[in-house]
Amino acid sequence: MKILVCISKAPDTTTKIAFTDNNTKFAADAVQWIINPYDEWYALVRAIELKEKDASAVIHLVTVGEADAEPVIRKALALGGDEAIRINASSQDSYYIASQIAEVAKQGAYDLILTGKETIDYNGSCIGGMVAELLNLPYVSLATKLLLNGSNAVITREIEGGEEVCDVALPVLVSCQKGMAEARIPNMRGIMAARTRPLKVVEPVAADNLTSIVSFELPPAKAGVKLVPADNPAELVRLLHEEAKVF
Repeated sequence: MKILVCISKAPDTTTKIAFTDNNTKFAADAVQWIINPYDEWYALVRAIELKEKDASAVIHLVTVGEADAEPVIRKALALGGDEAIRINASSQDSYYIASQIAEVAKQGAYDLILTGKETIDYNGSCIGGMVAELLNLPYVSLATKLLLNGSNAVITREIEGGEEVCDVALPVLVSCQKGMAEARIPNMRGIMAARTRPLKVVEPVAADNLTSIVSFELPPAKAGVKLVPADNPAELVRLLHEEAKVF
């Protein structure tokens, strides 16, 4: 069993977001980078759980990023990845990123490819579907459970008003969300081993960037709170009619 887990770096959720160059670029200075939580907590940890049940399983990690992404992927190796591949490119275009991952996946002949359902910075939720299409693989999104049954995967995913259970022949690509696994913390043994585990750097293949970022914009600052005395309901009614906004 060969498993490929797609890893992306993302700003820590406590990071103060700012933009530069007339709001066209993300200000990366002094940002604490982490593994995208959906990739780490659900996709990677579920792969580790599968390996714990099958000692012959191998977990490869892949990320698209420049050298500053290596600390993040080393942490993923510390959690339980066997080796990692960094595609030496920088892009925010989903198609470009998916094309790079698909090329690595083609060469690796993986039985199972796992992604997080989305990244917490761009929230695009489209890399998994694009990679599956480029590889001509079945794709199951928003998965909350994944079990292997011989050469098939039994996958539970959320749908409107309930759950859907899919029985899919391997190979398959699955995007993972809450419920798939429980978050883990790297132990000292894993951290030490990660220093010597293979991290291969490959150059990107030719692929188009189909989108470009025109500008970023922060959400408007929260307005102050208006307090209405309990003995003045008429004022509350007036404010609700004249000033309250429905979003």
